[in-house]
Amino acid sequence: MTETMKNLKTACLINPRAANSKWMRRKFLRAYLQKKLPGEVYDGLGDKKTTMERTVAACRDSDVIVAMGGDGTIADTLQGIFEAGRQGDVLFGVIPFGSGNAFRKSFAIPKNPLRAIDRLAEGIARPIDLMEVEGRVAAFASVGATARVTGEKLRGTVQGVWGHVLAGRRLFDTPIGEKTIELYDGFDMSGPFDARKVTSNFLDCIVAKTNYFGYSWNVAPKAVVDDGYLDVTLFELGPLKYALLFPLIYFGIYQRHLRHFKAKRVVISGRALPIQFNGEFLGDRDRVEFRVLPRAIRMVCPPTRRAQKRFQKASS
Repeated sequence: MTETMKNLKTACLINPRAANSKWMRRKFLRAYLQKKLPGEVYDGLGDKKTTMERTVAACRDSDVIVAMGGDGTIADTLQGIFEAGRQGDVLFGVIPFGSGNAFRKSFAIPKNPLRAIDRLAEGIARPIDLMEVEGRVAAFASVGATARVTGEKLRGTVQGVWGHVLAGRRLFDTPIGEKTIELYDGFDMSGPFDARKVTSNFLDCIVAKTNYFGYSWNVAPKAVVDDGYLDVTLFELGPLKYALLFPLIYFGIYQRHLRHFKAKRVVISGRALPIQFNGEFLGDRDRVEFRVLPRAIRMVCPPTRRAQKRFQKASS
């Protein structure tokens, strides 16, 4: 444990149902967490509301807030920190323990929870950007097909990756109508701009601060976690072509052929647009606004070269 982390009070928010409820059965993991990161443990989280309420309470007298679970637990813990108004005061850490784990992959955090605890204990606090989506804090979002698939998966009974595979059929009935994308204070291949309006019949639009969706999907390879901009990618192709090219899309290769923008504020308008953020389905809306939150919180990142590559200095 670094000297800095050793002197800080830690609170760990744990989803006991993550990873098929393995937390309650893995006594060694529980003991190891207490040894390496001594502090308060909140493992009675049952739903989004409870997680956020416990996070708000933990923020009152803790220096480090750790989310242990999947992407949902991480998102709810982050939201709780912001609702407590403590995002400028506490450090944020992640121990992956569930499905998805987009956040884990985006910050090169080990998948194994024991190794992740070690990396967290010796980690380096670095400021990262986040974004605001309709009053909620997010690291990634999408408008269109992937949001529609997310909504279908969350309504289903099959969990994990197979739930997403089964929900993938909704890709083919996603409406492709004209949308308007307003971008402010950004740049693209043609140079910087104060404001730009583009129209598109995109199948899917990714707005992100981090590179990955769940299951190691490199959906936004050009996103940089601390560059002060939202990363916007338009998937302007039909559903069949999207499905055929999915291996290239999954690894972030095909994205180099797509329209891409950086902007500090983005407004997307259209008819009944499916929207998801942090893997949570927001619903269908005719308008959605995204705004970057620069240097929103300090995250404890692994002290490795691989983790450093996610940041602007290493990317430039």
